[in-house]
Amino acid sequence: MNPYDSPETAALYDTLNPWGPGDDFYLGLVMAAPRVLDVGCGTGHLLHRARASGHTGHLVGLDPAGAMLEVARGRTDASWVHGDLSTHAWDGEFDLVTMTGHAFQELRTDEEITVALEAMRRALAPGGLVAFETRNPAARAWRRWTPEHPQRVTTPEGVRVTDVHDAAEPTPDGLVTFTSTTTRSDAAEPLRTRSTLRFVDADRLDALLERAGLRSAQRFGDWDRSPLTGASPEIITLARAR
Repeated sequence: MNPYDSPETAALYDTLNPWGPGDDFYLGLVMAAPRVLDVGCGTGHLLHRARASGHTGHLVGLDPAGAMLEVARGRTDASWVHGDLSTHAWDGEFDLVTMTGHAFQELRTDEEITVALEAMRRALAPGGLVAFETRNPAARAWRRWTPEHPQRVTTPEGVRVTDVHDAAEPTPDGLVTFTSTTTRSDAAEPLRTRSTLRFVDADRLDALLERAGLRSAQRFGDWDRSPLTGASPEIITLARAR
């Protein structure tokens, strides 16, 4: 089961993942593009914010988690599509295709990444841009996904929530599996989920972009647009069709 495809997880997602610098980064790209496809749109907060900020163009959100889309559909300011890039295809319809929130790391094999990147390239109009990020494996973020680093938040309704991760070391292919335990003050039992993400370095990523007919146009190591280094937390990629 998709760990995000439960009403409990979907309802808490925006509280556990509040608007931040990465969202500001993508919002700037969205506001400059007349037609936007947001792959893995989740609860739709990026496209909702774009519309609230005055975007008047065509906005489409795509996500395989029905529970997340139910939250997004609380507002009808964009088109919300249930599925992923293997179930829906577009041909030259968008000026920008985004994949935010580290959704790119849900693609666990070279083939899955290539298929997704090819689909994003096909969705681009001439001159269009693909934008996504993946955590820099050199920064070893998974080492902070431990019970010693809990996240504690309070919902607007006053519910106290504690979220704890417990991650294993990566496999040779860069796969990191972790469990998440979410405890709520209004629930008798915690919610436990299990996830696996892939960490890809910049060289491998560039090879996969080339295979999919894309090429990196800009590369950043953090949301302030600083250059990518070994200590950078992110590998942020803006790519165009070759």
